[in-house]
Amino acid sequence: MVRTMTQALSAPLALRIGDFTLNSPVILAPMAGVTNMPFRVLCREIEQELTGTSSGLYVCEMITARALVARNQKTLHMTTFADVETPRSMQLYTVDPKFTHEAVRMIVEEDIADHVDMNFGCPVPKVTRKGGGSAIPYKRRLYANIVAAAVRAAEGSGIPITVKFRIGIDDAHHTHLDAGRIAAEEGAAAVALHARTADQRYSGQAHWSEIRRLVEHMEGTGVPVIGNGDIFAADDAAKMLETTNCHGVEVGRGCLGRPWLFAQLGAQLRGEEIPSEPTLGEVARIIYRHAGLLALHDGEEHACRDIRKHTGWYLRGFPVGGEFRKDLARVASLAELSALLDTIADSTERAEHAEDARGRQGSSSKVALPDGWLDDPEDDTVPEGAEMDSNGG
Repeated sequence: MVRTMTQALSAPLALRIGDFTLNSPVILAPMAGVTNMPFRVLCREIEQELTGTSSGLYVCEMITARALVARNQKTLHMTTFADVETPRSMQLYTVDPKFTHEAVRMIVEEDIADHVDMNFGCPVPKVTRKGGGSAIPYKRRLYANIVAAAVRAAEGSGIPITVKFRIGIDDAHHTHLDAGRIAAEEGAAAVALHARTADQRYSGQAHWSEIRRLVEHMEGTGVPVIGNGDIFAADDAAKMLETTNCHGVEVGRGCLGRPWLFAQLGAQLRGEEIPSEPTLGEVARIIYRHAGLLALHDGEEHACRDIRKHTGWYLRGFPVGGEFRKDLARVASLAELSALLDTIADSTERAEHAEDARGRQGSSSKVALPDGWLDDPEDDTVPEGAEMDSNGG
């Protein structure tokens, strides 16, 4: 079933990043514990099934550069891509030009990925208090050195380096305009802006006007700007593109429990009929497919633990009752999951308020930073202890 489409976007849909031309400007944002290979494949499958195409960019979970260089087994497993994933897109967390260069050289030489994005937007206190994530762009020279190291390491490989950051640390310390220009000067192929400050975390509204400011600031560089923040409904991508003149949109929390959102966004942009929100029975089948993909990737025991958090997102807005949700949160096998989902397999109910904001929101709070971090924005000293040995955040 379909619902009536809104007016299609008149702007070109292709998004060029380095040597890649994507036929959709819609990108799956990397999310820790979510955008693993099974989820990425599921999003692609559903988009292909509903619209006949799957042409966007689906980015893997954040990978820490130091863990990759150390060949941490968990990290290497997280870099797994399916055959259907083209181009293969990886996001790196890094604070040190040395490990950045080594990690990107490893990606190039071992053909691990086709695209590398760099995370300078993480607002989690355990990251920023050591000078990582969204704290780094304030240190302009350090930030430039890291981006330059990645670009040098990828030189001649055809692998584009892109950069993601926030508006700044807080309203007194905006950094996004400098961060965009510096990235362009150092050779980045694109930049993405999560239109919140770090102290906002995921609360309040994204400031799309700052995406537009960045687009205007980047004019003449040839570097596309990708907007991120508050893409929840089928027409939100078109609204962001029209409002900000950005070149692409990145979708994070909006697809939690809604992997079909990419099909809706793409159809709306192309002026096609937009796939409707699925029925509860259809969602049950998607949940089981998701769990099956997780089992193939991580084994059945891990898959049953991992799918529990997803079922809460999938069932948001459906009248399934607390006991059913509790039972799903205790599943220990695919057979048990299948038996539970069979009880709702014929339901034609649709979720209420499906397009409302979802995922973590919380409230704003002061950003944890190392002592003296704001004293000298030109200091390029690598923050001590901020290069994580394992993935997370």
